[in-house]
Amino acid sequence: MSDFNRGYARQIPAERADMSVDAGLRTFMLGVYNKMALGLVLSAGLAFLTSSFPPVRDMLFTVANGRVGYSILGMVVAFAPLAVLLFSGFAIKNQSPKTASLTYWTVVSLIGASLGVVALRYTGTSIASTFLITATAFGGLSLFGYTTKKNLTGMGSFLIMGVWGLLIAGLVNIFLQSSMMQLMISALGVLIFAGLTAYDTQRLKMQYYDLGGDQAAMGVATSYGALSLYLDFINMFQFLLALFGDRR
Repeated sequence: MSDFNRGYARQIPAERADMSVDAGLRTFMLGVYNKMALGLVLSAGLAFLTSSFPPVRDMLFTVANGRVGYSILGMVVAFAPLAVLLFSGFAIKNQSPKTASLTYWTVVSLIGASLGVVALRYTGTSIASTFLITATAFGGLSLFGYTTKKNLTGMGSFLIMGVWGLLIAGLVNIFLQSSMMQLMISALGVLIFAGLTAYDTQRLKMQYYDLGGDQAAMGVATSYGALSLYLDFINMFQFLLALFGDRR
């Protein structure tokens, strides 16, 4: 569960959201979606590798009493994306498109490697069906965010606070091991990241106009925009899987 680096775009007035679609905006958004899709493909490949190749699997994951978890190295890999994004956000100023792209692919690769635990916990059929449900929901929510004339900024701020609440609750439940609390976290997680999908899509649309054709800035925005949508998708997928997935 992650919600990294959402503060890189300035807030835009509500009236800016209701602008006519042009070829430049379509190209920008297509670049974001393509990069996100490639990130999902890479993550799926790495998750398959880390879950099925015994030397790597045994380094990253543990199986005890039928429960699959992370080894110490696996925990490092799972939390490394947060460290990478904190470093890129605070230590690297005036990022270039290449730096932003490197950050994106590094984070996607680390998350993909850690997702091998999902393939070990759930059946292949369950993973495939949940992925299709997530993709369908994501498409509809992103389309809503792209086309709505309502300003979602206030909702987005509230949802981002909710993500931090989920993170804290998840950390607490590591010690409590409450199945009811986990069920509540998963249900809220689906709703929060569904809302963030619409919010992030609208934010990217408004950000395109704010950048005023600056190609370097749009290159950076493409990478971080793809990262935001990628994280929305991955988190929504994992929470749905936790609610409805069939365990091995």
